[in-house]
Amino acid sequence: MRLNKENSGKRWYTRPDGKEKVTGTLQYLTDKSLPGMLYGRVLRSIHPYARIISVDTAAAEGLPGVQAVLTHKDVPGMNAFGIATPDQPVFCDEFVRYTGDAVAAVAADTLEIAEAALKLIKVEYEVLSPLSSPEAALAPDAPKLHPHGNILHRTEVKRGNAEAAWIETEHIIRETYYTPRQMHTYMETEGGLFVPEENGRLSVYAPTQHGYKDRMQLSRILNMEEEMIRVVSSPIGGSFGGKDELNVQPYGALLALRTKRPVKIHNSRKESVRAGLKRHPMKIEMETGFTKEGMITAHRVRITADTGAYATLGAPVLNFATEHSMGPYSIPHVDVEGLSVYTNNGVSGEFRGFGGNQAIFAMEGQMDRAAAQLGIDPWELRRRNLRSNGDPGPLGQQILVTNGLQEVWEAVHHSDLWIQEERTELPPWIRKGKGAAIAMHGAGLGYGIPDPAGGRLRLNEEGKIEAAFSYEEFGQGLVSTLEIMLCELFNCVREDLEIVIGDTDRVPHSGSSTASRSTTMAWMALQRLKTPFRDKITLLASQATGIPAHELVTGPGGIWRRSQESREDQYRVLSFQAITQLASAEELTFDTKFDYPTTPDEVVGGHYLYTYAAVMAEVEVNTLSGQVKVDDIRHVVAAGPVMNPMGYVGQIEGGSGMALGFTLMEDSLMENSEYMTTNLDTYLIPTIQDMQKRLDVEAIEHLPENDPFGPRGIGEIGSVALAPAIVSAIYQATGVWLNKLPVQREQLIKPVFSDKKEGVQPS
Repeated sequence: MRLNKENSGKRWYTRPDGKEKVTGTLQYLTDKSLPGMLYGRVLRSIHPYARIISVDTAAAEGLPGVQAVLTHKDVPGMNAFGIATPDQPVFCDEFVRYTGDAVAAVAADTLEIAEAALKLIKVEYEVLSPLSSPEAALAPDAPKLHPHGNILHRTEVKRGNAEAAWIETEHIIRETYYTPRQMHTYMETEGGLFVPEENGRLSVYAPTQHGYKDRMQLSRILNMEEEMIRVVSSPIGGSFGGKDELNVQPYGALLALRTKRPVKIHNSRKESVRAGLKRHPMKIEMETGFTKEGMITAHRVRITADTGAYATLGAPVLNFATEHSMGPYSIPHVDVEGLSVYTNNGVSGEFRGFGGNQAIFAMEGQMDRAAAQLGIDPWELRRRNLRSNGDPGPLGQQILVTNGLQEVWEAVHHSDLWIQEERTELPPWIRKGKGAAIAMHGAGLGYGIPDPAGGRLRLNEEGKIEAAFSYEEFGQGLVSTLEIMLCELFNCVREDLEIVIGDTDRVPHSGSSTASRSTTMAWMALQRLKTPFRDKITLLASQATGIPAHELVTGPGGIWRRSQESREDQYRVLSFQAITQLASAEELTFDTKFDYPTTPDEVVGGHYLYTYAAVMAEVEVNTLSGQVKVDDIRHVVAAGPVMNPMGYVGQIEGGSGMALGFTLMEDSLMENSEYMTTNLDTYLIPTIQDMQKRLDVEAIEHLPENDPFGPRGIGEIGSVALAPAIVSAIYQATGVWLNKLPVQREQLIKPVFSDKKEGVQPS
C-alpha cells in the first residue's frame, strides 16, 4: 500500500497537537516558569582531560543575587549517573574527562547574575594530554580514563569456521568503513523547571524519554525515595535518543532543593553541542567471502566505537551494531568482534537507529562491491543470500517468522524506479545513478535487558475513556496513534478520550518511548484491556437500563443499544458520564503488565521482533563541484498494520531526512578532543532545499495469521538503510567507491567523467 492521502484508503488523522505546534503556542517543558524562580547554570570544564587541583567558589557565593553554588561536596547521594552504567560524575571531584564535564552549578535571581557567577568560580587544573581517538586510548601506555581501563565493552559472535572458509573462497571483499559523530539537533535543547513542593516532594518538568528511569537515577543522586519525586516528561521538542539520558536534571534538582525555590535551567545551543550526546563514530573493518555464484561463504568484522568520556548506553549500542553487522543474510561462517572505547571526546550515546545505521552502511557496501566484482546485479546478489523463513537471527537466536524480508525485496525488484532506464539529457558534468539497500532492524531492548510494558485503561470522573502509559510524546505522533487505536476499539470519537502520558504521578510503569517499541506495546496492552473494560461498563449499563448486555455496545459518547434486525439501527442509552455514577473509580480501572516479547534463546541483546525495509535512491552528482543531489527516494517498509497513516509517513520522512544528513553533510568534528563545530552556524543539517523532489513510502501490512504482536514500530527503520542506497547510487553515477560518511565532495570532483568506471576497486 502506497501511503498518501489519495490512495491509502485510510483516514489521515489530524494531530491533536498539530495546530499548537505550527502556530508556536504549544508550551513545552522548557517554556514553563513560576513566580520567584531562580536561574541555574552549570560550570563545565575548559579542558578535555585534566586533574582538578582546587575549586574556589567564594567569589561567586558573595555575588549579590546568587542563592546557591554547588560542587561535588553538595551531592547528598550517589555522585554519578548513567542509564545503564553510572560512571559519569554529577560534579567532577578529581578528573575532568571531556569539555562537557560539570564542575559546579549556580542558582541566581537572574540569568545574567548566574552567568557572572560562573566566571567568578576559580578552578585550578593540571592539564593532561587527551586521548582523542580509540587508537590512542588502546595504546599500551595510555592512561586509564576509568578504574577498569579504557574499554567499556566487548562483543563477539563466532559461528562456523571463518578461517577455514577463506581457503575455499573465490572472491574476498575487504573494506574499512567510517561513520560520523552525528548531532541530534533537536529544536528544543535540554532544560527544565525544578520545583520543591511544600510537602517535601520535588517536581521535575524536564524533557526526557525515560521518566521512570530519570526518577530512579535522581533518587540515587538526591538520596530521596523515588515516590518523593515526580517527573513530567512530555511534550518534548524532539529527542531522537539524545534525551534518553540525564542531562541538566541533577543540577536543577540539587539547586532547587538547596534553595527551596523553583529553578529553571535551559541549555543554549552551544551548551547543548558541548555537553549533549552524539551518534557513536565507528570504524568498521569487513572482509566478506563469496563464491563465483555470489553466495557468501564467510564474514569477518571488527567494529571500533568511540563512546567518548562516559558509557551511557554505549554497550547496548555496540551490541546492536554487532548484531546488525551481518545484515539480513544467511552466512555460514562468521567472525565478528566489537570494541566500545573510552576517549576524551564528547560523549556518544543513544541515537535513532542505535548502531544499526553504521553497521548496515558497511554490510550493504560489501554487497555492492561484491556485485561489481562478480558481475552480478546487486539486487539479485542480495536475493541469493537473504535469510529464509525459519532461519535463526543474526546471533543464532530464534526470531519471529514473517515474510517481510522477501516482500520488501520483491517490491524493489518490481519498482518502476529500479527497472526503468534514465533517458533525460543532462550536461556532461552531471551524472545520474540509482542504488538500493535492504535491512532488518530489531525492535525492543533485546534479550537479558529489563523491558517492561503495560498500561492502564479506565473510565475517569469526567466520563472520558482514559488510557495511561509511561511513554513520551516527542514529535513521533504517539498521541494520535493512541487515539486512533481507542476509537477503533470502542467505536467512539476523539472527544470521548483522554490520553495520559509522561507523568510518573499519573501513569503506570509501562516502559519508555525507545527502541521502536511504543506502538507495539500500546497495541498489545489495549488488546489485553479492551475486553474487561468493555464488559464492565456494558454490564453496568445493562443493570441500570434492564437491556441485555449482549445488545449493548460502546459508541460515541457512551453505551448504545444494537438492534437485532439492523446494525445500523442503534441509539444511545447511557452516557459515559452516567456510568461513572454506577461504580467506584477502582471498579472502572484496569491495569495490565507484561514484558516486551524476546527471543526464548539466551542470547544477550538478541532481538525477536524485526521490522524489514528496502530503500531505493536516485541521485545527481555534479562532477565539477562534487555536490550530490538526491532526486528520488522510495521506502518499502514491512512493519505490520498501519495505525496512523500520517504518523507513519511522518516517521519515515523524518528518519529519511536524518539519514540524508548522516550521509551527505553532518559531522561534529573534533580536534584534540575539542569540538570544531560549536554551533549550528558551522554544523550543516538538511533543510527543505536539500530534500529530494520525491519521497514515496510503501507499507507492507501483511503479518502471519494470528500474529499476537500487532503493528511494529517504525521510528528508526526509515533512517537505517538510506546511506548505503545513496552511496551505491553515487558509485553507479561516477564509478567512485566511498567508504566514509559524510560523503567528501572532493572525491567526486572531475572535469568530465568518461564512461569508464573509476575509483579503487575492492580486492
